[in-house]
Amino acid sequence: MESLSKVFDFDTMIDLLGYPFVQQALLAAAALGLVSGCLAPLVVARKMSFAVHGTAELAFTGAAAALLVGASVGAGALAGAVVAALLLGLLGQKHSERDSVIGAILSFGLGVGVFLLWLNPERTANKFSLLVGQIVGVDSSDVLLLSGSAIVVLVVLAFVYRPLLFASVDPDVATARGVPTRVLTPLFAVLVGVATALGVYTVGALLVLALMVTPGAAAARVTASPVRATVLAVVFAEVAVLGGILLSLAPGAPVSAFVTIISFVIYLVCRAIGTRRLARASRAPVPA
Repeated sequence: MESLSKVFDFDTMIDLLGYPFVQQALLAAAALGLVSGCLAPLVVARKMSFAVHGTAELAFTGAAAALLVGASVGAGALAGAVVAALLLGLLGQKHSERDSVIGAILSFGLGVGVFLLWLNPERTANKFSLLVGQIVGVDSSDVLLLSGSAIVVLVVLAFVYRPLLFASVDPDVATARGVPTRVLTPLFAVLVGVATALGVYTVGALLVLALMVTPGAAAARVTASPVRATVLAVVFAEVAVLGGILLSLAPGAPVSAFVTIISFVIYLVCRAIGTRRLARASRAPVPA
C-alpha cells in the first residue's frame, strides 16, 4: 500500500514538473504520441505489429552501440531502426516470407544488442533504460532530434497518406490501379522505424508496441473511419505516454509500466464499446 500511495503523491509530482529534464521528457513524449498515433491505424491495417517489435529490437541494438562508443543514444536508435525498417521492407515484400524475415531480424537485433551491452561494463542504469525507458536522460538536444524526426515523419506521411491507405486496405486492387506498393512498403517501414526509435527514450525497446500498435487497435474498435481512427489513436497515444510519465514521477518507476497499463485500459474500454455497438446493431430490426 505504501508503494501504491507513492504513485498518487501529487505534491511530489507537481514539484518534479518544475525540473527541466521532466519538461523536456514531456515535450519528447508529446512528439512521440503524435507520430505513433498517426501511424498506429496504418500499422494495424497492414498487420505490422510483429514488424514493429522487430524494428524495436534493432533500434535497441543501435542505441546499445551508441552507448558503448559514447555517441548519442537517440541517433544510434534512429540508425538501427532505419536499418531494420529497410531490411523488413526489402526482404519482406512477399506476404508468405514476412513473418520469417521479421523473426530472423528480431532475434539478430536482440542478440547483438545484448552482446553490445555486455561489452559495456559501465552505465548499468542507462543499459536498463534502453529496454524499459526513462526520462532522466532526455536533454534539449534529444528533444530537438526527436522533434525534427517527428516533423519529417509527419510531412512524408501527409504526402503519401492516400495511396498508402489504399494500399493498406486493399493491396491487390491498389497494385492493379497503379499504386507503387513496392515503393510504399519500404517507405512506410522506414517511417515506422523512425517512430519506433523515438520511443526508445521514454517507453523502451521492449514495450514500444504500447504506443505503436495499441492506440490504433483501440481506435479500430470504435470507428471504421480512417480519419476518426487516426484522431482517436493520437488522443489515446498522448494520454498513455503523457499520463505514464506523470504517474511515474513520484515513485520513480519505469515509464513503460504506466504507459502500457494506460494503453491496455484504453483498449479494453474501446473493445467493450465496440462489442456493445455490434450487439445493438445485430438486434436492430431490418427495414422491409
